[in-house]
Amino acid sequence: MVIAGALLSGCAAAVPAASSGAGLLGQQQASAHTQTSVNLAEGNFVLVKTNVVGSSKGFSLLGLIPIYPARLTKAMDRLYVKAEIQVGTPKTLAHLVTEHSSTYWILFSIPEITARADVVQFNPRTEPDKGARQIPAPKPGDGS
Repeated sequence: MVIAGALLSGCAAAVPAASSGAGLLGQQQASAHTQTSVNLAEGNFVLVKTNVVGSSKGFSLLGLIPIYPARLTKAMDRLYVKAEIQVGTPKTLAHLVTEHSSTYWILFSIPEITARADVVQFNPRTEPDKGARQIPAPKPGDGS
C-alpha cells in the first residue's frame, strides 16, 4: 500500500524500478567513467580530424532479452581504426562522447552504442638553442 501511495502521489524520493542497478532479467547495466585531463589551451597540438564515429549494434528479442548486445569496446575499437591512431604516435582523442540508443520494432529492438570524438596530435616541445645568438628584432620607427 505504501508503494502504491508513493507512485500515485508522485513522491520524488521513490526510486524507479528501472534505475535500481539491475537491468531487465537480472542483467546489470555496465557503466564506466574514467577521465584524463589534458591541457589543450597551450597551443601544443593540431586538430587532425573532427567528428570521428565508431558504433556497435546489437539485437534484443521483444526489446527485453539481449541476444547480441551492443558493446562499447567494439565501438571504441572502430573509432580508433577510423581515427588512424597507432601506438607510439602523439595522437589522442578529445571531446569523447558516447551515446546509447535503441530502435524498437514489434518483436525486437536494435540497441546501438556510438562513440564520437575529435583527433588531436601533439607537437613536440622545441627548446631554443642555448648556444645560438639571439638577434633583437628591429623596433618600430627605428629607421634602419
